[in-house]
Amino acid sequence: MTNGSSRRTFMKQTAALGAAWWVANNVARGEDSKNPLEQLRFGCIGVDGKGSSDSDDAGKNGVIAALCDIDSNRLNKKGAKFPDAAKFFDYREMLDTMGDKIDAVTVSTPDHSHAPASILAMKHGKHVFCQKPLTWSVIEARGLRNAARHYRIASQMGNQGTSETKLREAVEIVRSGAIGDVTEVHIWTNRPIWPQGTGRPTDTAEPPPNLHWDLFLGPAAERPYSPAYHPFAWRGFVDFGTGALGDMACHTMNMPCMALELFEPTSVEAESPGVFENESFPKFSQITYQFPARSGMPACKMVWYDGGKKPPESLMKGEGALPGTGSILVGSKGTLVSYGDYGGQRNQLLPTKDFEKFEMPKPFLPRSIGHFAEFAAACRGGFPAMSNFEHAARLTETLLLGNVAMRAGKKIEWDATNLKVTNIPEANKYLHREYRKGWTELGEEIAKFAKG
Repeated sequence: MTNGSSRRTFMKQTAALGAAWWVANNVARGEDSKNPLEQLRFGCIGVDGKGSSDSDDAGKNGVIAALCDIDSNRLNKKGAKFPDAAKFFDYREMLDTMGDKIDAVTVSTPDHSHAPASILAMKHGKHVFCQKPLTWSVIEARGLRNAARHYRIASQMGNQGTSETKLREAVEIVRSGAIGDVTEVHIWTNRPIWPQGTGRPTDTAEPPPNLHWDLFLGPAAERPYSPAYHPFAWRGFVDFGTGALGDMACHTMNMPCMALELFEPTSVEAESPGVFENESFPKFSQITYQFPARSGMPACKMVWYDGGKKPPESLMKGEGALPGTGSILVGSKGTLVSYGDYGGQRNQLLPTKDFEKFEMPKPFLPRSIGHFAEFAAACRGGFPAMSNFEHAARLTETLLLGNVAMRAGKKIEWDATNLKVTNIPEANKYLHREYRKGWTELGEEIAKFAKG
């Protein structure tokens, strides 16, 4: 049996069983538990921005035992909401100190710290909910995927669209064969909405007293503090973020990749101004991924657009304008248009006249109880959350190859089995990086797991 067909069978079986489990058990949240010992105990790493809602979700599904953030202002603000939680600036200290008092962690840091925080939590035996993109590098993605298997922990990536009914319906439409053989996919976003295409900031300064700059850097190379990095614009800088692609593709690529098993491309090519001075991602990019035939499906091209770039309007077949953001799957029998960043807004089948009598296929994916609630249920021994690291890492690894191609400046040919670029050996340096002193052990641990 091929890997693809076995994965399809697994998803169908676990989906049916998982739906029954969720319904039968009603997945009681921690706040509803009558026995405090049954509540999940969370440690939250990064507690503002997306980390604010992640920690709030953790609090609704259990109790907050510890909070960690490199910014004391943010830490104290969230601490006022969860006064019984211990507070830390360094997640390494949090896990060492609170190891026996925490069941699971949320990781809601800048991208470059996702993998080291997650691997350390796994080593401590903790379940992990990590924001998207799962990792900063390709090697980290493979490493976390294998580590999650090894440590047998529950996991979930924070691409909330996975839990939207419309996204799951779109997967079922495509898998039912309604639009035929799909050979072309187009995906676009309105990002970046932060500065990109600039060099290293020159407005360096002493870090503000509330900011632990060394801990913000984490595994990244040392550099002076600049207000250009913290708290939000770090996304555009190569050392800390993954650009528009990393920010949004875990959402917008998710449905097409899940429906069509678009993982492990054979080649990736980026059309963009390139990474500016090896410091920041470009103002726009267009990236083409080529996938071979998979599990009875034909070879497929997937194109990503950001920075104002969009696919041809002709793909809408004269039936309206392209959505502001979304994806289009072009099949031999028709076209599926998914509206919005998360795949959960609206699905449209084109041309309309060909689908006037279309009936939705019988559902085979469970309807979600809520994104974070799926993770909490898995932590309690239930079925894996839909965006567990097995799926999330494959998705992240795939999309981050676009950044590798962008930095290489040429089309790269990819050997997924051996985790290497075959035609441009020097591009392999973009698959990972050496962690800074004090963090090297975590980097080596991740690389070890990436090798299998």
